[in-house]
Amino acid sequence: MVPRVIYGRGSFGQLADILLPKRRNSEAPFIFLVDDFFEGKELESRIPWLFNDLTIFISAAEEPKTEQVDALVAKIKNDFDELPSGIIGIGGGTVLDLSKAVAIMLNNKGGSEEYQGWDLVQKPALFHVGIPTISGTGAEVSRTAVLSGPERKLGINSDYTTFDQVVLDPDLVVTVPKDQWFFTGMDCFIHCVESLNGTYLNAFSQSYGEKAFDLCEEVFLGDLSPKEAEDKLMMASWHGGMSIAYSQVGVAHALSYGLSYVLGTKHGIGNCLVFQHLEEFYPEGVTLFKKMKEKHQIEFPKNVCANLPNSDLETMAQIALSMEPLWENALGKDWHQCIDQEKVVAIYKKI
Repeated sequence: MVPRVIYGRGSFGQLADILLPKRRNSEAPFIFLVDDFFEGKELESRIPWLFNDLTIFISAAEEPKTEQVDALVAKIKNDFDELPSGIIGIGGGTVLDLSKAVAIMLNNKGGSEEYQGWDLVQKPALFHVGIPTISGTGAEVSRTAVLSGPERKLGINSDYTTFDQVVLDPDLVVTVPKDQWFFTGMDCFIHCVESLNGTYLNAFSQSYGEKAFDLCEEVFLGDLSPKEAEDKLMMASWHGGMSIAYSQVGVAHALSYGLSYVLGTKHGIGNCLVFQHLEEFYPEGVTLFKKMKEKHQIEFPKNVCANLPNSDLETMAQIALSMEPLWENALGKDWHQCIDQEKVVAIYKKI
């Protein structure tokens, strides 16, 4: 679990106080990885730089990649004589996952693709802080940093991945465009559906998943003020992330990984594109999902897979089916008897 978290509007202003005791010396900088949406904006001026601290602006246009992590690690090691005092991620799921991965790889040998999997990290990460500027992914609380590698899309999933400190400030999410707000919020909703309907479910994960599910219903089907919705979705993201950390996601996320690997589809959109066709697995969840989509008048991309060659569809299916813990959570230990490549390809063809 994340050992330290502060929440509240304006809490970003406490970042300087949080970082000061963690600064080893003036030659060991803090590296701020920041969504490039904020370059030249007011938030940039509020980042508490000292000495030779460095801000690197990160594009969130694409999913994070292992090669991107390795390039950032190489740059930081080349630019500074000492390892940083810490890594601060400010942004959405892409930036937060990159920050977690960079903090790990600065203290572990080899390339980041070698650590894609479960509990492969040998040494603790550098001190790292997550500050979400969008709500839904759960990246601020999860023990994984999801990366697309040369052979697969898979997280660095370990006890060392989790942030040491998280700052939850709802003031930072007010600039999120409506479509992105919906897609990322649905990532949270789908986390809850997959966790609560999974075979890995336990009382601990259930308590978080049920709370997140209820909050998502309030946000997307209720009649809340904008500030209430921002506050509650930020909490839904946290609770949803906690739920899957102690259970697992399921069919939608497995299929979304295939879309992302082959087509570069952003995670939130990918989950939505897939989930609308999963009535067989999550009938009640899909019904609610479609009500939310209709209420907020969100349009999805169409014919995404219509003209794909069979080779791409087969690759997508292979990537999806390689996510064995997700399928086991969704369908049980005998999941191979319930799903195969042909059935997965048939679902992709509907998108």
